[in-house]
Amino acid sequence: MSPMDMEQPHGQSIAHGYHPQGQGQGQAHPQAQGYPQGYPQSHPGGPGDYSYGPPPPMSATEHVRRASMATAMSVSALPPGMGYPDEGEGGETARQQRSVSQPAPLLDQSHLRPGKSASLLSHDRTLELYRENAKKTNDPELIFEFAVFMIDAAKSMVPTDPSTQTPTNPTDPHAPAPPPKSAHPTPTTTNPGAGAARSHAALIEKRDELIKEAITLLKKLADRSYPDAQYFLADCYANGIGTVRGRQDFDRAFPLFVLAAKHGHPDASYRAGTCCEHGWGCRRESAKAIQYYKKATVALHPGAMYRLGTAELNGNLGLTRSPKEGVKWLKRSAEHATEEFPHALHELALLHERGIDNVLFVDHEYAAELLAQASELGYAPSAFKLGECYEYGKMDCPVDPALSIHYYNIAATQGHPDASFALTAWYLVGSPGVLPQSDTEAYLWAKKAAELGLAKAQYAVGYFTETGIGIEADPSEAMKWYKQAAEGGDKRAQKRLVGGTRGQSQALDRRLELEAMKEEHKGNANGKGDGCVVM
Repeated sequence: MSPMDMEQPHGQSIAHGYHPQGQGQGQAHPQAQGYPQGYPQSHPGGPGDYSYGPPPPMSATEHVRRASMATAMSVSALPPGMGYPDEGEGGETARQQRSVSQPAPLLDQSHLRPGKSASLLSHDRTLELYRENAKKTNDPELIFEFAVFMIDAAKSMVPTDPSTQTPTNPTDPHAPAPPPKSAHPTPTTTNPGAGAARSHAALIEKRDELIKEAITLLKKLADRSYPDAQYFLADCYANGIGTVRGRQDFDRAFPLFVLAAKHGHPDASYRAGTCCEHGWGCRRESAKAIQYYKKATVALHPGAMYRLGTAELNGNLGLTRSPKEGVKWLKRSAEHATEEFPHALHELALLHERGIDNVLFVDHEYAAELLAQASELGYAPSAFKLGECYEYGKMDCPVDPALSIHYYNIAATQGHPDASFALTAWYLVGSPGVLPQSDTEAYLWAKKAAELGLAKAQYAVGYFTETGIGIEADPSEAMKWYKQAAEGGDKRAQKRLVGGTRGQSQALDRRLELEAMKEEHKGNANGKGDGCVVM
């Protein structure tokens, strides 16, 4: 297994010894990108709504400012020849003189005025202004922010292969289908692929130039012992940014993680620990890994505390198995959980679901609360489990279609295939007052799950396509989905393919199949059955 495969946890139970091992190697570390995490807070009543209390008192300075603004507006609105009462015939001239004497604005925002000429600064212009400011200063923080900005800009312009590019969005179940190709191309477009290829190559060249410039700045800052730059540069190397052919380079990343860790960078300490644990860019040494993890826990790093907790629970990394100590670490990690490290909340919930003798008691209510906290942080496995709990009444949760659909949706939007397929089941049967029945939505969510590699979803899409549920019937396209499902191990798809190849393929009775699906769905809600005919 490569480091790329081992980077992100996906909610496996502690019983299997799974734990988060560093940041995702396909993307830069979120905390190192210089942007705050979390959701913006808004006023309870929305913009301008003070229904929850009176507005704050206005200062005297504010009163004067508003009064002067009102006076200026009233004067400017007067017609020509009508100035102040004591102006007389020279009122217009005096009014113009007063208008001219107003101080000029600090910033020229004429390009933002309404009208056809309104415009925002282009991306290239913003980059150039940022570059000019960075050159004028020796402030490492400003230079570091500029380097991070360039890396983010380079990642956002990563092009796709023009030969395979389609206008659809595979992560959006409601994405429109690509437009049909014209059988009669216009005479002016003799070779449309050549222009796209040139644009593709130019974009790659521009991206590489930005990365090269950013890496050069980060190296200079790292040589000046700037810990944020040391960590971010190491993270770039670990993600294959600024390396030969975009390959991960832990031989250069690990020493930089160590340097930043010595300067007290908690994320660097954690990442150095993962490198020592798995032998990425160094020898595999569990003792050193524990040292780096414990160094990160001093700064309350939730990922490091979680890893030590799983190590104590499972008795790995050379530690003696100690469930009591492991639970302590998990609780500390859960108290400081973030969107990046919500895993302790999930695992602690699983432990409270079954309990540990003389260590942790069974508490389903608290387990559901922990899962809800992890779900709100966007952790898909927790949201999916809560969706099941509220659909089938597990863990003492009431059967609540609205909450079930809510949590399934949280997980599905994170790319969880089983959650996407669960929404297919809900749309097939609907829920009065909560979710209208929709064959189209059922098909779209099933297709999303199928595109994520879920075999039973691939079979369902094949069935929908064959019988015309949510999409026009197309037996030949259905057989393609059946083939994918069969390759994924779905036995129903294998039987369907065998019947089709023998020339015995017979159209499925849609009414009977849907009735069977609904009955099986009800059976699952009561804890019966292995799944509906299609589900």
